[in-house]
Amino acid sequence: MPHLATSKLTRILFGLLAYASLALGLIAIVVPGLPTTEFILLAAWAATKSSPRLSAWLENHRLFGPILSNWRNGRIIARRAKVSATVSMLLCATLMLVMLDHGWPIYLAIAGMSLGNLWIWSRPESLPQPS
Repeated sequence: MPHLATSKLTRILFGLLAYASLALGLIAIVVPGLPTTEFILLAAWAATKSSPRLSAWLENHRLFGPILSNWRNGRIIARRAKVSATVSMLLCATLMLVMLDHGWPIYLAIAGMSLGNLWIWSRPESLPQPS
């Protein structure tokens, strides 16, 4: 487990990153296209370097705890999270294509979501079973 940063300034900066990432992760729960899992993973990492209290809260949270445990124990992303992320990204891409002018920023955003989706689906869904 990573240790707290030694400098007070560094702990403050990691703390700001942790809380900002947690806020974005919470917003991402209801906003299509924003990745919840990645922000929670970033928040947990930064919290281990800045705030044992926040780190413990995330680890023991009923929603975030299993995500963090799965990631720590094999870089696992559950199928439900993968499907949710894919549906969310498809909805967001569709909304952008229907409601916004088609320009390079839209295509760049869709390309980014596509790459993120490919990465998510490349992660295991469970630990390999011993044979």
